[in-house]
Amino acid sequence: MKKLKSLSIVLAAVILLLTGFTFAGAIKAHAAGPQKAVVVMAGEDATAPAAAAAADNATGSKAIAAAIAIGLAALSGAMAMGIAIAKSNEGVARQPEAAGKIQTQLMLGLVFIETVVIYALIVAILIVFVL
Repeated sequence: MKKLKSLSIVLAAVILLLTGFTFAGAIKAHAAGPQKAVVVMAGEDATAPAAAAAADNATGSKAIAAAIAIGLAALSGAMAMGIAIAKSNEGVARQPEAAGKIQTQLMLGLVFIETVVIYALIVAILIVFVL
């Protein structure tokens, strides 16, 4: 169990580090503005290229936010499921006669954990397509 806790701490630190790099890169790209030179001809709207670049930056930010949301939810859900399954196996090993009750409670808990991950997926889809 101690190995699992230390592994989860290291994994969380790596994820936070990668998330920080991702946000730093997104902020730097947003601050730098569009990289392409835009030539505006006489009679054209000069705000159209800037609006298109802003929309591209917003779409990229939405994609990063959705990826981080679903990634963290899937990671935490998988870790929670692993811990729940390990504990239920320990319980069955200690009291084999209670295996039916333990299995029922395990399935109920796994359903609730998976529901949270599905909610995160729905939020990620809403971030990408609605916001």
